[in-house]
Amino acid sequence: MNTVIIYLQKGWRRGLLFSLIWWILTNGAVDSWLVGVPVVLLSTLVSVALLPSSSFSFKGIVRFIPFFLWRSMYGGVDVALRALHPRLPISPGMYGHQWQLPQGMSRVFMANTVSLLPGTLSVELSDDYLYVHVLDHTGTFASELRIIEEHVANVFGLNLAIENDC
Repeated sequence: MNTVIIYLQKGWRRGLLFSLIWWILTNGAVDSWLVGVPVVLLSTLVSVALLPSSSFSFKGIVRFIPFFLWRSMYGGVDVALRALHPRLPISPGMYGHQWQLPQGMSRVFMANTVSLLPGTLSVELSDDYLYVHVLDHTGTFASELRIIEEHVANVFGLNLAIENDC
């Protein structure tokens, strides 16, 4: 019982978030809380047990959103042009990006971000590398991955010492 109380103390913000989500999903129906309270409590307990807390930078998140939207639009246009224009290269390949981010949520977030951007797909996360399938391995994807990693670091309030490839 003490473990449950400790989890709830650690996860009160998540509990509030899950409560808000429940309220939105049920259109604020008061009678839904008979089921909602146990669901929110169980969700909070499982969330805290399986997903350790991470610190986020509000400023990093605000900067990440337009960055991600722009890269998504730009990447989508690039992929469409490559598919339709015979002179633009499509040369798929695999690339191993060496992590600068620490292990944990920031790496998972980056891998998911890379997979959501057109022309790239995260294939494997190892201790040292993120393996990415790219649409054109002759392009500038290596520098793009470093830029994405830096933006992800900012979301998590981390500072990276990015090494330059020369």
